This record gives sequence, structure tokens and C-alpha cells, in this order.
Amino acid sequence: MSSEAEQSTDQDAYDMSDARLALTLCITKNRAGSETDVKALEQMYEALGFKSTVRRNIPAKGFWEELEKFRDDMDQTKDPISCCFVVLMAHGEEGILQGIDSNTIELDKLFTLLNNENCQALRGKPKVFIVQACRGEQKDAGEVVQPAETGGTVLLSEKQPPKLPTFTDALHVFATVEGYIAYRNEDDGSFFIQTLVDVFTNMEGHILDLLTEVTRRMADAELMEGGKPRKVNPEVQSTLRKLLYLR
Repeated sequence: MSSEAEQSTDQDAYDMSDARLALTLCITKNRAGSETDVKALEQMYEALGFKSTVRRNIPAKGFWEELEKFRDDMDQTKDPISCCFVVLMAHGEEGILQGIDSNTIELDKLFTLLNNENCQALRGKPKVFIVQACRGEQKDAGEVVQPAETGGTVLLSEKQPPKLPTFTDALHVFATVEGYIAYRNEDDGSFFIQTLVDVFTNMEGHILDLLTEVTRRMADAELMEGGKPRKVNPEVQSTLRKLLYLR
């Protein structure tokens, strides 16, 4: 039987035959374990055929400047680009990241830099933002539920309109839900990044299926903090129009 990827037509899936680029912007100072995450991400990029750039310990405005340069370089290159990953790792609160200078920058401003209006090279192409940062101070002890599970189906349009909405083809993946802490181990790295790297590197399928597996693994695990059990799950926001296969 043909694989799911083989069964997909050209209209079902993004063309990933051109260049794949990745940018990691990471605050490592006073974030023990973050270098472990960077190393894991670099191994994932290599396995998936991404050309990677890493920038560490930048001020708040540096997040904007580095991403703007990344965007401008893509727009100026003559070689077509299939996809980009942008990983943002820092201390944060809901909607903001904190730079090495303790100043902050809004995530929405960073997301806007690569939308269909502002980035010609990625117009209609998938742009994946992965955010490892706290979104508040709340902690989830978890809830007891019955074993039954529910699910849903994501419907993807097969028709491409003459124009694209400004904000399509984006995927924002957060380490935790709004208002909650994102957990990071001082030796092993962050729970979210390490789980995502393991799934993306070792499993096949389109990216939303892979992220469902990331969510399942994180939800099934129990973390201990100060002797108390904690639960955590990522949040996925997608405006993808097609299936995105990394392999």
C-alpha cells in the first residue's frame, strides 16, 4: 500500500524540493539547559535537510533585527525556498519575549515579518515558528478524566485562489498554553523542544500529525516541580493550506 505522502497529490502537499532554511534565536544566559536544546535542534535540522543559522544572547531588538535580516536575505536570493523554521527561545510572558538586555519584544511583530505581505520569498510557502518560552506563571496540576478520547478533522482546501490571505501558510507552535509556565531541565533541556526534536527526527507523516504526537507524549508525561506533579502541553496555531511533510 502506498504511504500517506505518496498518496498526496501536488495540490495536497507543499513542494519541499527547494531550499529549507532555519533560524534559531536563543537566550542561553541564565537559561540552563538551553544549549542542550540548541544542539538537539541542530541535529534535527541536519536530519531534515535544513540549512541552519543560530544567534545567541541578543537584545530584545535583536530578535527583530536578526529575523529581518533572515527575511531580507531570503528575498534577495535567486534560489527558490520551500520552507523556513524559526525557533525562538527565551524568558517570556504571554505575547512577549525577553532579550538579554531584559527589554521585551512582541511575538506578533516577529510573526508579521514573514507573512505573505512582507516576505516575497515565502509567499504561499510554509513558515513554522516554534516558541520555547513561558506564557505566564500558572502551573497545571492536571485533571482526572475518563479514558474516552475525542478527536477532530482538519479540512484543507484543495483550491488555490487567485490571491492569498495575508496570514496563510503559517504554523505557530508554543511550548505551553496561554498563561502557563514552559518547563526546562537544567541538564536535559526543555521538555517541549526535546520531545519535538525526537518526534520530528524519528517519525514520518505530515507536520500536524507529528505535532499531535508531540502533544500526546507531553500530555501523557508527568513532571515533578518542587515535589509536586505538573502537567503541560503545547499549543498549535495553524493557517496551513496544504499538508507539510518534512521528509
